[in-house]
Amino acid sequence: MPFMFDWTFILLLPALGFALWAQSKVRGTYRKYSQIRSRANITGAQVARRILDSQGLSGVKVEATKGELTDHYDPRTRVVRLSEVVYGSTSLAALGVAAHETGHALQHKFGYAPLQLRSTLVPVAQFGTWLAFPLFFIGFIFTSIHWLMDVGILFFAAAVLFSLVTLPVEYNASARAMKILSSGGYLSPDETTGARKILDAAAWTYVAAATMAVLQLVRLLVLRGSRD
Repeated sequence: MPFMFDWTFILLLPALGFALWAQSKVRGTYRKYSQIRSRANITGAQVARRILDSQGLSGVKVEATKGELTDHYDPRTRVVRLSEVVYGSTSLAALGVAAHETGHALQHKFGYAPLQLRSTLVPVAQFGTWLAFPLFFIGFIFTSIHWLMDVGILFFAAAVLFSLVTLPVEYNASARAMKILSSGGYLSPDETTGARKILDAAAWTYVAAATMAVLQLVRLLVLRGSRD
């Protein structure tokens, strides 16, 4: 039976449904709160800059980047990159996302261990994801080199570890963001609810990704067992 159509694909269906729900939730929530302007009338870029400066991180740059929901912090170059709509928007969604990315910069500053581990795992996870399935496919088809399945599983396990480590990194960044937005006076108490909802919705996408990775690893292990 061809690998892509065997019964073990059923194992992934719950994760696929979860991922579709998470994507729908984050886009719907983002769309809603991107239409609500903050009373402070400051942009995502301004919030990020002010937070960074107030935390002694004036050396961290804030730049605009193309795309939607492409916001991220690059620890290698020490740059907070905000999608164009977040960079120039004064919406609750923009402020929440911008503050979240500065949360990663703060993690970097204070040596937050999960962030350091995730940064270390980036090349390993990328390399592993790229090689895992080709190696597993080859070992699955040719019994004389079935040991390649084990190598593929090990590579993919590195990608799974990366997904799991990402969870505390993202949740911690959101917690830092909400604390700063509230205590720093960037958002009023009733406005923080909207910002929190957008960050909570975004967090579900990371949970969905981790769930998919774990179930995919389980699937590979089941298929590996069927070849013994």
